[in-house]
Amino acid sequence: MSVHTANAYGRITINDDAIAQIAGITALECYGIVDLVSKKLSDSLSDLMNKKRISRGVKVLTSGDRIIIDLYVIVKYGVSIDAVAQSLKKTVKYGVEKFTGMVVDAVNVNVAGIKV
Repeated sequence: MSVHTANAYGRITINDDAIAQIAGITALECYGIVDLVSKKLSDSLSDLMNKKRISRGVKVLTSGDRIIIDLYVIVKYGVSIDAVAQSLKKTVKYGVEKFTGMVVDAVNVNVAGIKV
């Protein structure tokens, strides 16, 4: 799927993979986030064969011009998980909205582990 919008100059289409890469890069820049991880084992196996993908651990659902993002992350040991998750939500929402010009309805953070 992809999101679509139109303006005076024409129509703009943004692919879900592009949105996932934006969200992945933004998430890795947040304090307390160590890495993004795949939700499914099959994704992990394909990541081993390919080089590390930035969009690993990011799931994007689009409906019209609305975006919902699910993030699967590993958090640094010793940080407040709630504070890191709230900061991650705000940062990813702002980054994706600024880059795409579309509305992000929700950013869901799933903590898959903690790294020492």
